[in-house]
Amino acid sequence: MGAASGDQGFREFLAGIRIGDLCSGTVAEVTRSQGVTVTLDGYSARPLGVVWPLDVSWSWNQSAVVEVGRRITGEVIAIDPDEGHARLSMAAAEHPELWAFLKARQRGEMLSGTVAAIERFGVFVALDEGPEHPVFPGVGFITIPELSWRRIEAVSDVVQVGQRVSCEFLQFDTWNGEARLSLRATRPDPFQAFADNVAVGRALRGQVTKLVPIGVFVRVADGIEGLVHLEELAWTPVATPEDVVEVGDEVTVVVTEVDRERRRLALSRRQVSPDPR
Repeated sequence: MGAASGDQGFREFLAGIRIGDLCSGTVAEVTRSQGVTVTLDGYSARPLGVVWPLDVSWSWNQSAVVEVGRRITGEVIAIDPDEGHARLSMAAAEHPELWAFLKARQRGEMLSGTVAAIERFGVFVALDEGPEHPVFPGVGFITIPELSWRRIEAVSDVVQVGQRVSCEFLQFDTWNGEARLSLRATRPDPFQAFADNVAVGRALRGQVTKLVPIGVFVRVADGIEGLVHLEELAWTPVATPEDVVEVGDEVTVVVTEVDRERRRLALSRRQVSPDPR
């Protein structure tokens, strides 16, 4: 469905469409992997509308929602003149109140609610404001990394079902029709405070917390872990971290890099002492 068809009329047609417009048309094809193609009203030469599988519907029985020849309406969420199509969301047209609520949210806005469900991939939050989600237990969703600045073993270490939370709005997830939230953004980042007081070359005492093929992680302060690469474990070649240290060992390390933006701390164990050679 690329632009090499020789028919340039579609460019003028697409130029007259804006993101947020509601467009109607007739389903031309339905595929399991690519979704739905739609012959839009006003341009019958070829299908210009596409509805990706997750944009078809938030209901579980999507096969009953669309079929070839059926009339549908969707909101334009992207336009690609080079590929010659407009991406539509039928889910947006199905639930205009929810869609409008989520579109009106601004990054950094604070949203409050109650933890509705905890899953292995994150936490659903039932927001105080706005409509309910037609499928999920809450319109708000917090991914695991956005729960805490610290590495956590279990979600229940941070939140419990029924707990009240206030979170920062990150973005509108148009795939799932939910508000992506951050709980950790509402709390001070311990890494930045640590970086304010630690310079490259400083020696620190810490505990080995994890062994990985490329090295070991060492906790040097509360909530602060740095990576000692394999080549920085000792002056002599090391095949595996287990050859040198074990989880729980207390070690002295030297700070070799502090990356504030990526929140990464690089450490060296071998630089604690001079090269014996």
